[in-house]
Amino acid sequence: MVLPAFNASRTISRAIQSILGQSFRDIELIVVDDGSTDDTARVIKQIGDRRLQLIESPHQGVTAAANAATRVATAPYIARMDADDLAYPRRLEKQLHHLIEGQLDVVGCQVRIVDERDQSAATMHRYQHWINEETIEPEPIRALRFVEFPLVNPTILAKRNYFELEFRHGEFPEDYDLMLRAAEQGLRFGKVAEVLLDWIDGPDRLTRSDSRYSSDAFARCRRMHLLDGPLRQVKSVDLWGVGQAGKPWLRWLRDRGITVRHGYDVSHRKVNATIHGVLIRHPSQLVPSDGTPLIIAVGAEHARQQILPRIRSRGYVSGRDAWFVA
Repeated sequence: MVLPAFNASRTISRAIQSILGQSFRDIELIVVDDGSTDDTARVIKQIGDRRLQLIESPHQGVTAAANAATRVATAPYIARMDADDLAYPRRLEKQLHHLIEGQLDVVGCQVRIVDERDQSAATMHRYQHWINEETIEPEPIRALRFVEFPLVNPTILAKRNYFELEFRHGEFPEDYDLMLRAAEQGLRFGKVAEVLLDWIDGPDRLTRSDSRYSSDAFARCRRMHLLDGPLRQVKSVDLWGVGQAGKPWLRWLRDRGITVRHGYDVSHRKVNATIHGVLIRHPSQLVPSDGTPLIIAVGAEHARQQILPRIRSRGYVSGRDAWFVA
């Protein structure tokens, strides 16, 4: 288990105890104190357990801390958690069983997203539904990976070759970047359909405070990997959605020299209009699959469930020649 920590003296003991108290006992817990200026290291040192190893390093950030812990780890499987989260007692046991039985490379789990008072994080309800309901099985995880990171990074348990790809530092979310690189290499992802971790959505969480986890940074990351993956050497695509979510994709595709052959939208105001040089049709006019990638940029809630039957009826397969990006 790899657990980076920075100024986490208030929460680190609870997080560590939730790992050391797992039903799966054969654990090496590597905690990296990433240059904390509070009592994080002292709190860790007070925990007496031979399975716990503390690495103290100058502050370099979570990317470097996680990579350093991976290099030290000796186990064939490595799990992640953050210093303010709480693992349920059978988390590792159930995830390892699911990974082996499902012949998977990387496994997450469902989560309960709460604030520091243990109250449901209202602003995260839609994301929690996405994580817990829409992206459980390997195929949806792979097919919908350009919508959002389909696993919560602190829930991940994986074969060590996943983490040996290493987190990269840049102006993008390092965990999402790693997942997309691994998926492009063919690693298989799954998820235990059970809540096994409390993910604490506090105001100091990096996803709230660091520009690398902003919506713009996620957009840069998914677009970079689309170009390196499904859109590699592609000159023409079709685009479903030219509203608030879709117009930026239309402009981005054009700026990358990729022609949008057909545009589709359900808005009667847009049907038969020309937007950025593209004639917009109603989805009922969707052409059959012919190898041209279909990019689907519709951000309305429940839109994917309504769109999937339509594209299937025209021969498209989500994750093969049709890609949801919103």
